[in-house]
Amino acid sequence: MKIGFIGLGNMGAPMAANLVKAGHEVTGFDVAGVTVDGVTPAGSAPEAAGGQDAVITMLPNGAILRSVYAEIVDAGTAGSVFIDCSTVDVESARAAHEMAAAKGLLSVDAPVSGGVGGASAGTLTFMAGGSAEAFGLANPLFEIMGKKAVHCGDAGAGQSAKICNNMLLGISMIGTCEAFALAEKLGLSAQKLFDVVSTSSGSCWSVNAYCPVPGVGPQSPADNDYKPGFAAELMLKDLKLSQQAASSVSAQTPMGAHATELYDAFVNDDGKGRDFSAMIERLK
Repeated sequence: MKIGFIGLGNMGAPMAANLVKAGHEVTGFDVAGVTVDGVTPAGSAPEAAGGQDAVITMLPNGAILRSVYAEIVDAGTAGSVFIDCSTVDVESARAAHEMAAAKGLLSVDAPVSGGVGGASAGTLTFMAGGSAEAFGLANPLFEIMGKKAVHCGDAGAGQSAKICNNMLLGISMIGTCEAFALAEKLGLSAQKLFDVVSTSSGSCWSVNAYCPVPGVGPQSPADNDYKPGFAAELMLKDLKLSQQAASSVSAQTPMGAHATELYDAFVNDDGKGRDFSAMIERLK
C-alpha cells in the first residue's frame, strides 16, 4: 500500500518504520523535520497525504489533530482510509471523522496502548472507532504495527476506550504504589508482597507486569531509574481527558478525579520526564 504518515515522534517513527519493513511505500512528514530510514520525506502534511491508500496521523492533542485534518482531507483520495492513532478528546476525534466523511474519505480513530517499546516491537494494541468498512481497510496495517486491534464501535469509540483504560491504569498504579509503600513501612519484603498479590485478589497489570519496585517482578522502568516507558506527564494528559469526558456526560469518577490531582502534583513537582510508576517515590 501507499501510506502517508504524519507525526514521526517517539511513537510515530517506529510505527512508520515497521510499515516500511513490511514492504509498504511510506511517505512521512513531521513539523520537527524528523526523518525515518526507508520513509520518503514530504515537505508538508498535505503532500504526505496526497494520493495515498491510507493516511496515518500520530499527533500530540486534539487541537493539532483538527488543524492537521483541515489541511489534509482535501488532499485525500476518495475511498482511502484516514487512521488517527493520537490520544485526544472524544469530540476532536469525532470532528476529524466528520471532516474526512465530508470529503468522501473513510476514517478510524485508533489510539494505542503499549508505549514506545510496543511501537518499536510492533506489539501495540489498537482501540478503533469507525465504520466496519473503515476498520476492515485499516486492520491489515494494525496487524503490522501491533499485536491486537479491537473494533470498539462507531466514531470516537476508540478514544472512549483509551480514556477509560488509562483512567483505570492511573488509579491502579497509585493503589499499587500505596500498597508497596505501606508494606515497606510495615517491614514487609516487597518481593513477598509481590508473591502474594500477583496470585491473589489484588492482582493487576500494575503489579504483575509493571511493578514500581526495583528488582521485583518482570523488568520494568523501576529497574532503570524510572526512565519512562510511559511518562508521568502522558498519564496526566490521559487522566485529564478522562475527566473532561466524564464532565461532558455527567459521569461520577471520584477515583479518576483524585488520581488526576495526584499526578498533576507529581508532574508539577519532580515527576516530569519520569515513568508514571515513579509515583511510588512520592508516596514514600
